[in-house]
Amino acid sequence: MRRCVSLRKGKSVLIIVSVMVLLLSGIAYTVGVRDLISVVGGGLLVKSLAEPINSFINEVTLNKGVKNMSATKVVPIVSVGSGLYIGAAQVSGSANAVAQTKAVARLEVSFQGRARVDILIPIDSENPLERFRRVQGVGVSAIIDLKL
Repeated sequence: MRRCVSLRKGKSVLIIVSVMVLLLSGIAYTVGVRDLISVVGGGLLVKSLAEPINSFINEVTLNKGVKNMSATKVVPIVSVGSGLYIGAAQVSGSANAVAQTKAVARLEVSFQGRARVDILIPIDSENPLERFRRVQGVGVSAIIDLKL
């Protein structure tokens, strides 16, 4: 039990330090302090609810007769486009590929000015602005919108 509390404190300190570094580096001013805090808080919310949401989705699909036979987990969605947004997605695939998936990058684009297209890419990093690679063999099986 003490180890869990210690790990939580360590994560909290890391998050606070990360936000402070971003604030001091000026990135927060271009994005907006409120947006940055919402994204960080939303990411923590997604992580804390990931397992219960994943179990809920798997139970619903089982009850509807469309059980997913692959490994699944819920990860944050990081939207890249007109601002920063946070959401969640259930990904599914082989256990190894799902374990490598840390987030889903959402690219918001327009097709011929008439259709809005959201491209969802399972990635191996929680920060697509830093760097990321697509995780092959993983698909998005559910989108979760969190009310912040």
